[in-house]
Amino acid sequence: MPARPCAFCSIARGETPAHVVLDEPEAIAFLDHRPLFPGHCLLIPRVHHEVLTDLPSELVGPLFATAQRLARAVESACSADGFFVAINNRVSQSVPHLHVHVVPRRQKDGLKGFFWPRHKYAGEHEMVALRDAIVTTLASG
Repeated sequence: MPARPCAFCSIARGETPAHVVLDEPEAIAFLDHRPLFPGHCLLIPRVHHEVLTDLPSELVGPLFATAQRLARAVESACSADGFFVAINNRVSQSVPHLHVHVVPRRQKDGLKGFFWPRHKYAGEHEMVALRDAIVTTLASG
């Protein structure tokens, strides 16, 4: 457990509301509230680990298998051309809890290198609709 309260641990425990798209015993995924593009999800292990190198080796495979399933669902639910998966470790890591970014991509979407402008959701209705689409896609296969 971290020395200071962790925002992502609070989400994992159900204490802080989030638009959860995947809820499993070892991991949880939810919409990023400051997405690069709508549908941008964060996948976290339920147990607090600050960076990838802190994650026990036996959990690496299961976490990335979950990331693979989530990426497939995000791409499909968002009708995206593709996706990218990224992890920041300390540098540019806004919350010190390991999290995998799964971001839908489109041709000519303006994302270049590591310059990642954030895009706001149109409102709660858009977040709920995307959350529901990703949940449905995950459930179907």
